[in-house]
Amino acid sequence: MTEYLFWLSFTLIIYIYFGYPILIFAISKICAKDIRKSFFEPSVSVLISAYNEESSIGNTIENKLQINYPKGKLEIIVISDGSTDRTDDIVKKYSEGSVRLFRQEPRAGKTSALNMGIAHARGEILVFSDANSMYEKDALLYLVENFIDPTVGYVTGKMIYSNPDGTVTGDGCSAYMKYENFLRHHETRLGSVVGVDGGIDAVRKSIYRPMLADQLPDFILPLMVIEQGYRVVYEPRALLKEDALKSLAEEYKMRVRVSLRALWALYDMRHLLNPLKYGLFSWQIFSHKILRYMVFALLISVYISNAFLWNKSISYKSLFLAQNMFYLIAYVGMFQKKGNGVWAKVTFVPYYFTLLNLAAGLAFWKFLKREKQVVWTPRVG
Repeated sequence: MTEYLFWLSFTLIIYIYFGYPILIFAISKICAKDIRKSFFEPSVSVLISAYNEESSIGNTIENKLQINYPKGKLEIIVISDGSTDRTDDIVKKYSEGSVRLFRQEPRAGKTSALNMGIAHARGEILVFSDANSMYEKDALLYLVENFIDPTVGYVTGKMIYSNPDGTVTGDGCSAYMKYENFLRHHETRLGSVVGVDGGIDAVRKSIYRPMLADQLPDFILPLMVIEQGYRVVYEPRALLKEDALKSLAEEYKMRVRVSLRALWALYDMRHLLNPLKYGLFSWQIFSHKILRYMVFALLISVYISNAFLWNKSISYKSLFLAQNMFYLIAYVGMFQKKGNGVWAKVTFVPYYFTLLNLAAGLAFWKFLKREKQVVWTPRVG
């Protein structure tokens, strides 16, 4: 029984990180669904939810005002979620043009703020930006040209983590995003992506559905779009730059929050797991998200069962020693401040992998206790 448990858990981990990407790659080559793209300039509303973002909101607005898009077709809506710093005053400096400010009081979180802002939006296409998201000049043009295809309901761009000081956490973020973007590229070819970035996303206003305050917009809204029969696709030319988190504590807190809200979103949209109705997408969401969030349990299972199998063979001894070496390297990675040293380059993958799964484990525990997180303080980048 112990041996069976070990190999079942080990095989599932291999499937989640390697088997699923290989299958997605192969199937997308056979069953590719092209997207009809063409020059398209619909009216666009960029929505930014902000809480105490005085350090970045001005630069973000300037960035959106300077992007390559017809000014008469672009509006920027900032929803201040009960900010207590200078966020509102900074936004008001731009309010004579295409920038509008709405204040949510009392503070109710990002999702409620977006619901409020969208009620006032005039654009045919809604674009979601974080308060520290910097778009490349042609990002909007690349996003919206996908909507010329009537089957497309939601488009997500490509996030690039900037990491000027070479911190290990930042390197881990970057490696993780490269892996996710590979999956998104091939999931798009298959039909729809499972996960999006959140800082550079667009949806048709006509199919937007208000969300509950505790739901994660980056996760629940794309699922609602798929539920309505539209595609959610990835546009790698629409580029967003954000600073990677520099500290372990900030990255860990963010991952716990995102994982917890994603677990609730999966629970709310669990009917999408019906393969008779949603076909391959049910398999995608099960493999890419549900199993991914359960890796922490599989890792524990592999470790404990391997310990009990220590005396069974030299192979099990070697595997157990390899696991301990992996976690030791991850532990060393906690103390590597810069990402340009030899040790930092060796440690950042084990370190970030372990951090993600520790966060998922804590989030799952909070989920079992029926905890929810609606508001939070801005991430530090």
